[in-house]
Amino acid sequence: MALTGAAGNIGSVVRAALRGEAERLILLDRVPLRAESATEEVRTVELRDADAVEEALAGADQVLHLGGLPDEASLPDLLDVNVLGTHHVLEAARRTGIPRVVLASSNRVTGFHPAGHLTGPQDPVRPDGLYGVSKAAVEALGRLYADKFGLSVVCLRIGSFEAAPTEARHLSTWLSPRDAVGFVRAALTAPPTVRFATAYAVSANSRRFWELPDPSVLDYTPVDDAEAHAADIPGADAPTDPAAPQAGPYALPEFTLRHLRA
Repeated sequence: MALTGAAGNIGSVVRAALRGEAERLILLDRVPLRAESATEEVRTVELRDADAVEEALAGADQVLHLGGLPDEASLPDLLDVNVLGTHHVLEAARRTGIPRVVLASSNRVTGFHPAGHLTGPQDPVRPDGLYGVSKAAVEALGRLYADKFGLSVVCLRIGSFEAAPTEARHLSTWLSPRDAVGFVRAALTAPPTVRFATAYAVSANSRRFWELPDPSVLDYTPVDDAEAHAADIPGADAPTDPAAPQAGPYALPEFTLRHLRA
């Protein structure tokens, strides 16, 4: 299998977990990496280089695509890295016959849904910023390649990935490292009959905003709950406004305005 964004926060955790499970683990990132086991192969690749991506993915049987800009940025940069980079990964999978691609999407695709609404993949996208827009486009590309070219594509709408929750919003949105690995494994091993699926990757938080995946699609039940850390989080006892956006501060105009042209 191949892993893009292998040097990132989630990529590093997943890499360590899968290192002993994959017969061959191809690691891609724009920064140099060093192989840490006999099964690992490292490639320094810029996702915007379609030929380099295709060459690096040759021989893989599945791809976990985590590479890209991880937060708000200018729309040209997000389109160039997140959307075009994802297109190159999907096109490489089509051209080289890789049947399963798992795409890193984000909860920020639906950040403007109200906190009082338990949101699922069937709800319309309501991105909270330009980053969310880029991830909505990533999901649309995945759907296109599933419908038109027969790839099996799973989009994981990743929650707040942290070693432990540190702020009040995380009580709803936290994704623990252990649960992140669990969701990734489930996405990579989903039945071949799963042609396209979108699922929220979030821990079993009592206050979560999002539906857990249908077990027939992703056979993983998260085990961690941010509530166990509530006593250490400032503002944990403050009531949540059910009408406020799930995105919290990410939904404020100021969060995006600084990335727009004056």
